[in-house]
Amino acid sequence: MNKNRMEAFSDGVLAIIITIMVLEMKVPHGTDFAALRPLLPVFLTYVLSFIYLGIYWNNHHHMLHATQHVNGAILWANLHLLFWLSLFPFVTGWMGENHFAAMPTALYGVVLLMAAVAYWILQQAIIARHGRESVLAKAVGSDFKGKISPVLYVIAIFAAFIAPWVAGAIYILVAAMWLVPDRRIERTLAARKGPVS
Repeated sequence: MNKNRMEAFSDGVLAIIITIMVLEMKVPHGTDFAALRPLLPVFLTYVLSFIYLGIYWNNHHHMLHATQHVNGAILWANLHLLFWLSLFPFVTGWMGENHFAAMPTALYGVVLLMAAVAYWILQQAIIARHGRESVLAKAVGSDFKGKISPVLYVIAIFAAFIAPWVAGAIYILVAAMWLVPDRRIERTLAARKGPVS
């Protein structure tokens, strides 16, 4: 089965998620900067979630670039990832509207954790389809960032009930770790092609 339809569908879903997220920011009734002040937490959570969605979109694109064909397991794993990403507008809005209160901040972490797990499942489904010698398998390697991120999310979820700002700092830290696009797949593809003559 060709991967193009899955990639186009995923791109469309992510575009809709981002659109829904920005529509959650309500226009203030005032006309001065003071009217914007209550929206600051909502805006900050929007920026963080936008960055996370950008990271997923970018790495998803790179992962599919290293994918030749998809099967039913990959399609379902991709839908599983999109399910968790589709919850971003809800948890983003809840956390921002409630000024980073404990429960919304913890739930935000749960969604981040489940999206990371879903991404790992998709990655493993693609590797299972293409084999341990595939571009993706070679590129992923030991995947330190992929392993440490869920651990940090779990710490942040528990930290949210003690000091929500610590949880927020951990979410920012993980986003910063992934902000630079993952070059492993590009390097592996370039190495396989060899020098251009």
